[in-house]
Amino acid sequence: MEEILEINLSSWNVNGYRAVMKKDFETSVKQINPDILGIQETKLQQDQITDQMSPLLDFTNEVWSHSTVKKGYSGVAAYSKEKPLNLEEGMGITKFDEEGRVARLDFDDFIFFNVYFPNGQMSEERLNYKLEFYEKFFEYTDKLKKDKSIIICGDYNTAHNEIDLKNPKSNSKRSGFLPVERKWMDEIIKRGYIDTFRHFYPDKEKYSWWTYRFNARKNNAGWRIDYFFVSEDLINNKRIKDAWILNDIYGSDHCPVGITLEV
Repeated sequence: MEEILEINLSSWNVNGYRAVMKKDFETSVKQINPDILGIQETKLQQDQITDQMSPLLDFTNEVWSHSTVKKGYSGVAAYSKEKPLNLEEGMGITKFDEEGRVARLDFDDFIFFNVYFPNGQMSEERLNYKLEFYEKFFEYTDKLKKDKSIIICGDYNTAHNEIDLKNPKSNSKRSGFLPVERKWMDEIIKRGYIDTFRHFYPDKEKYSWWTYRFNARKNNAGWRIDYFFVSEDLINNKRIKDAWILNDIYGSDHCPVGITLEV
C-alpha cells in the first residue's frame, strides 16, 4: 500500500521581520512546524536580510519579494523544505510588483502563492489599488488553475462575513469590511476557490488579527483576514485534511494560520 504523506503549510503576517526576530520567532516557527511557510509584511530590502533570516532554520529553499520603492513597507518571503520546481516573485505587473506582494513556489501538482494583499484604508486611491490588485491577481491564477492545483495564502486584508470579525456593525464603513471588498471575497469563491478554514469550521468564530489598541487581543476583539484559499479540486479530492488558526502564538498583531495537505 502506498504511504500517504501529509504536510503543513502555514502563513503569518509578522508585521516586520526584524521586529519579530526579537520576539522568539524561531521558537514560534518550530512550534508551527510548517513544511512550507509564507510570511508577509517583512518590511525589508535585499541588503537588510541577515544570515539568520536566510535560510530560516532547516528551510533550504526560499523566495523573497521586496518593496523596491518604499523602505520599511510591505514585502513577502516564502520558505520550503522540499525543493520547488520553480521560484518566482511578483505577477508581472510593475505597479503591483514594486510593492513586493507576491511570492510563488511551483511543485509537481500544485502552485503555492504567498500574498500580502493591499490595505485600502489610506485613501480612495489605495482602495481602488486594492480592488484592482484582487482582479489582476486572480486573473493571473485563473490561467494557472487550468493546469495545476492552486494554494493562495496570506493576509487578504478583508474580513468576508460578519462571523469573521468581532464588531461587524461598527466596522461596516471601514476598509477591510466594506461591501465592495466583501463582494470581492464572494467573487474569489465564485471563481472556484475555497476558504479552507470556513470549509472545515463553518460556524466557528476565530480571528487572526487584532489591533494593538484597546486590549483587543486580550478581549479577542479581532478580525479573520488571513486565509488559505485553494482551488476546489483540492477539496473535492479530499487532499486538504484540516485548516487551523494558532491564536496562542504571539510576536505580531497577526497569528499564524495554516492547512494540512495530503501529498
